[in-house]
Amino acid sequence: QVQLVESGGGLVQPGGSLRLSCSASGIIFSFYTMGWYRQVLGKQRELVAHITSGGSTNYADSVKDRFTISRDNAKNTVFLQMSSLKPEDTAVYYCAAAHPLTMIWSWGQGTQVTVSS
Repeated sequence: QVQLVESGGGLVQPGGSLRLSCSASGIIFSFYTMGWYRQVLGKQRELVAHITSGGSTNYADSVKDRFTISRDNAKNTVFLQMSSLKPEDTAVYYCAAAHPLTMIWSWGQGTQVTVSS
């Protein structure tokens, strides 16, 4: 059974930085595409970034050049380094893992990121 546990969220001032981590278990981590999504109450969940098993990445336009996704296969962990944070980045951030064959996504419980002065 896939388990994804996010950490690292919190309150940060505009222009600040945060690093989110997601620890995975119950999967062969290196085979999975991993992603970060975010959701604001009342709105649809949206993609932030993906990283494939081979290390290829893609980002939402709104976070390009500010956020970096990376993975450590030895530690079964995916990271999201967020810089130059804006109030509009405020959301619950979810870690996700896509099964390599079915591409069915599994989700973590989410971690709140609040950008405010």
